[in-house]
Amino acid sequence: MTPGVTLDEALALPSFRRAAPAVVAGRAGLDRPIRWVHATERLDVGQLLRAGDLLLTMGTGLPSDDDAAGLAAFVDELVDVGSVGLVVELGRRWEAALPEALVAACERHGLPLVALGQETRFAALAQEVGERVVDRQLTELREAQRVHETFTELGNSAAGPVEILQAVQRLAAGPVVVENAQHRPLDYFAGPDDAGGFLDGWPARSRRVEVAGRTGWDAGNGWLVARLGTADRSWGRLVIGSPTAPTQRLIAVAERAAAALALHRLHDRDRGTLMRRTHLELLARLSDDPDSDDVLRRCELAGFPVRRRTFVGLVVRPRVGSSSPADLDEVAATVVRAAHGLRLPALVCEVERDLRVLVSVAPSADADDLVDRLAARVLAHHDVVLAAGRAVVERSGIVRTVTEAGQVADAAPQSRRGQGQDPDVHRLADLHLRGLLALLGEDDRMRLFVERELAPLKQHDRADGTRTDLLAALRALVLHPVSKTEAAASLHLSRAAFYDRLARIEAILDADLDDPDVRVSLHVALLADELSGPATK
Repeated sequence: MTPGVTLDEALALPSFRRAAPAVVAGRAGLDRPIRWVHATERLDVGQLLRAGDLLLTMGTGLPSDDDAAGLAAFVDELVDVGSVGLVVELGRRWEAALPEALVAACERHGLPLVALGQETRFAALAQEVGERVVDRQLTELREAQRVHETFTELGNSAAGPVEILQAVQRLAAGPVVVENAQHRPLDYFAGPDDAGGFLDGWPARSRRVEVAGRTGWDAGNGWLVARLGTADRSWGRLVIGSPTAPTQRLIAVAERAAAALALHRLHDRDRGTLMRRTHLELLARLSDDPDSDDVLRRCELAGFPVRRRTFVGLVVRPRVGSSSPADLDEVAATVVRAAHGLRLPALVCEVERDLRVLVSVAPSADADDLVDRLAARVLAHHDVVLAAGRAVVERSGIVRTVTEAGQVADAAPQSRRGQGQDPDVHRLADLHLRGLLALLGEDDRMRLFVERELAPLKQHDRADGTRTDLLAALRALVLHPVSKTEAAASLHLSRAAFYDRLARIEAILDADLDDPDVRVSLHVALLADELSGPATK
């Protein structure tokens, strides 16, 4: 919600400016919000004030100048009740300056002390500040009502995660991310001013952010983080970009969104997903005990033949950062329709915002061709990453093909590389080194290697801002190993400018980029860094 009027803002109002205000102590506290304004000459102000009140006085009821202890006790009482400041009009009690004891006491406590050089009507000051406070409170109420109505409508319409996160993006006017318990981004919606890079190095950055309560703000990253699930059984986190300390309104948005996502997850297990729940159970049983008569019988009853068949595991994952984010319920329905149209028996279930699919192929059919045709039908409707494990002919290999599909999905590029460059189905054979690095991604030795190789360039790019991007230049070099001209063109740079960046890289790293070992090492580091968090550049 919108914060109250601060004392600093109040001093800039016309009524205050005409009174010639001068801050003589406690300047650091001028950013405190004012709850209300009181004018009194009484000494026992503790009975009148509440936390957040501003006191106006002419000083006629305060202790004398030589009563330093009395003045200090008066200030102590203001601090005890949580007053935001003391405003004293000169002329009636003190002509030119306030007592040193009063100034010193306020400075000691960090309590703002303001002297008014011109006579003014306290009623006018109180009215102008009060009107602003009321305006802010009305704004808070309207914003709170907007948040309430938005999430009530989402609840009534049984909105899915995509609609919920889109609403958060509108209300927060900033980037929004949902991550799972392993700190992998599941959904991402860019903010209106997001120039890219919000997801860079995400898992490593996210692991360093700990939130003690239900919500918390990480100043280093500029993230407002809300836990998804309970403290004992958290299944992920909602992150909203907030470069400055979040308002109460934004915190309310995060908490309502987290509750809505948790409720959707609960309902999704308990309502219209009976088929997927059944399929999830069957897939788990096939993985644990593939030769159980009970499992085989249940698979046959579910229309999933398991005797003398070939099996292929698939993972379908909504593409993070897509301009048209895929709704997992709709993707699942498309997969089911596509499999049915191809007469391809399939188990389709949801695990951690991924769809896991196991297809059962007749021995005489081409399993890879059927998977490619299934993928083409799904990709015609949704922007997703589709990964496949290797085909297996024994039921005992089901767990391997499904696991392999997940590993391939983790290693596959999340962003599109260009027209015709991305296969419909990512397979282990397509990934090469990228696949190996995906398997090693959680290894601390790999993280240390990446940091050792690339940290100097990252530090340079952060310090240099947008003027140069040495990491991009290095990436272009390793992606165009036989032609520096093509590498420069990929960045829309002249050869001279590109060569200058390469020279700066060599100087920073103290390395020869023409050395094959150096290039291989840097290429591996770039790939590992990309796999540690989706790049958005």
